[in-house]
Amino acid sequence: MTQVKAYAAQKADQPLAPFDLERRAPGPTDVEIEILYCGVCHSDIHTARNEWGGTMYPVVPGHEIVGKVSSVGSDVTKHKVGDTVGVGCFVDSCGHCNNCAEDLEQYCENGNSQTYNAFLQDKKTITYGGYSTHIVVTEKFVLSVSYKLPLEAVAPLLCAGITTYSPLKHWNVKAGDKVAVVGLGGLGHMAVKIAAAMGAEVTMLSRSPEKAKDADALGAHHFELTTDPENMKKMASSFNLIIDMVSGQHDYNSYLGLLKTDGTMVLLGVPPQMEEIHAGSLIFGRRSLVGSLVGGIKETQEMLDFCAEHNIVSDVEVIAIDKVNEAYERTIAGDVHYRFVIDMASLKK
Repeated sequence: MTQVKAYAAQKADQPLAPFDLERRAPGPTDVEIEILYCGVCHSDIHTARNEWGGTMYPVVPGHEIVGKVSSVGSDVTKHKVGDTVGVGCFVDSCGHCNNCAEDLEQYCENGNSQTYNAFLQDKKTITYGGYSTHIVVTEKFVLSVSYKLPLEAVAPLLCAGITTYSPLKHWNVKAGDKVAVVGLGGLGHMAVKIAAAMGAEVTMLSRSPEKAKDADALGAHHFELTTDPENMKKMASSFNLIIDMVSGQHDYNSYLGLLKTDGTMVLLGVPPQMEEIHAGSLIFGRRSLVGSLVGGIKETQEMLDFCAEHNIVSDVEVIAIDKVNEAYERTIAGDVHYRFVIDMASLKK
């Protein structure tokens, strides 16, 4: 066991603070990673404050991890000391269910092991996340990261990037498809970049006219306000795919009407309570309303390679670890463009 520095929440109503934790010694198939950067995801906040329930304190958040391999086990073949690597939302799965066999570890039928606030597959060992100097992960769940991109801006790809890439890939977005993105934030800005790189005609749908400039800079081809009923009528039956990031309560039916026949609306945001879905919104047009999680390990590696090829990274604001509580409040207030990333060198100091 090795003691490493970290930041943890001890209780739901307490700020994150310095914390020492023990990492296991690398086993034969393990990779030890010196963490360089870790992104701040809104789910970190929900978990630290027990807003979803089930938080096991102390909790060390962080699942957007980029670092360098510091040691490897005797049986490791994919990674070597000095490699640049990443770790995303989960660090293990059962490996033998139908979904794991199909490279869908995110939907492991026996429950994957989340990067923090979860149990490893032994059902005994609690996981601690990336707000720390080091992490030890089994080789299969360690991803290769291109040296061509700024690592601080790569970190959010391990969650925000794959969360948006996965539905775009699964629903076969291709050149010429019309894709709408609802919600311009940490997820939304990645959806715009990735969909545009896939060749889609991307429209940003928003209630805030001041976001038009950002949408254009990110690569959106169009910006449309959803507060104008006439504008919504104009867009009826326009899109092959709508990606909805909004976690606040809102009317899905108004967006479903914007889909073409056989169009699909994908939910990534989780509102506290869903609005009633009118059957006619789906039946007339054979439209689909679906949800999506992150991708599996194979797909996440594919996403990282795609982003390296197309020079896609997140727009980030890098912070020192002692600013993380302030970053939480600013994230809640929407005061970030578009992702906070912690420089772990500040933790070592």
